[in-house]
Formats: sequence, C-alpha cells, structure tokens
Amino acid sequence: MTPPQIAVVIPAYNEAHTVAEVVRVALLLTPEVIVASDGSSDDTAGVARAAGAKVVELNPNGGKGPALHAALTATTAEYVVMLDADLLGLNLEHLNILLRPVQRGQLDMSIGIFEGGGLMTDLGNKLTPHLSGQRACKREWLLRVPGLGAERWPEPAITDALKRSGVRWDYVELPGLAQVMKEEKRGFWKGVGYRSRMYVDLIGYRRRKKKGQKDELT
Repeated sequence: MTPPQIAVVIPAYNEAHTVAEVVRVALLLTPEVIVASDGSSDDTAGVARAAGAKVVELNPNGGKGPALHAALTATTAEYVVMLDADLLGLNLEHLNILLRPVQRGQLDMSIGIFEGGGLMTDLGNKLTPHLSGQRACKREWLLRVPGLGAERWPEPAITDALKRSGVRWDYVELPGLAQVMKEEKRGFWKGVGYRSRMYVDLIGYRRRKKKGQKDELT
C-alpha cells in the first residue's frame, strides 16, 4: 500500500464538543486524520473516532508535546498539517493555505494566524503568533525537533529549531478562523488558571533547555 502523502494531526484534551467538526473538514483534505487524545476525561476519543479519525489514546495526560509526537509517529505521511481540536469556522481552504507553500517548496513550515474570526482570538493569536497550533511542514523535520515529545507545550521548541536550522518559514493568514477560548471551555476562573499555568510552562522552556544542556556535560 502506498503511504499517504498528507496527514492531519490533531492533539486534543477534552475537546468532545468541537473535535468532530475539525476532523470532518480535515477529511476533505486527506483520509489520514489522526487525533491524539491526551488523557481526556470526556469522550474526545469516541467522538473523533466516530467522525472518521484514527485515534491514539494517551494516559495519563502528558501535554500537547507528547500528544503531537504520538500522532506524528502514528503516520508515515510526508507532509503534516497540525491543527488544534477547538477550532471554529474551519474550512478546506484554511488547510490549503497552510499546505500549499510547503508542498510547492516555497516554505519549510507555514504557521497560521487567525484573521477576522473574532476579536479576542485574533488579538491573542497576533500577540503570540509563535504559539499558533496551526502549521504545515514535512513530518520528518518535525520529528527531529529536540524535545518535541517531552515539552508539555511544544511550540517554543519548534520555534527554537526553526531559528537554529535556518529553514524557511513564514506566517499565513487564515481568514474567518477562530477557536474556543479556555475561559469559555472550562469556566472563567478555571480557564484563567489553566492559561496562567500554560504561560508559566512556556516561559520555563529556556530554563529547562539550559538545565538539560548542563546535565549532558556532567
């Protein structure tokens, strides 16, 4: 059997309300859609499977990095499109916008930025575009990112690898796309707490990296 050229990989944690629609749109691009349910306590895995995705279930919850790595190792596709599981307004053209410049050899990685999908999600995405979960690249390159499967939030490790490797990358606008805010999904105060812990973990990436380098030298 010929291996798939394109896979869509979707790390997910308690996204039963939105993951089916993300999977549905992803299947318009390729039959190789993989959802990694990261220790979800809801029916994320069942909903994604019913929608047509291949599902990898991780237990316990380890973070987006391990989930992304598990999804990547569950396919042999040459190209991957990474999507968050809580997107709103996703359509096939968004996936093509991400994938085209990579397949054409214009970029090694494209990073999607929300445009016109909603005030708060647009603002948050544009303030921290390097944290976007919407990307496309070659699978083998992504698997070589140091620490990809160890970081709870892998975006800083990917950004670091992009800068160090000298590959071509750029932001692309995804018109009309948004995502459910953490404060909406988990309730305001729980969402604020979750977001705060996320940023603390993201900020700690440099410290963890330096510690790892020191440990290698001792």
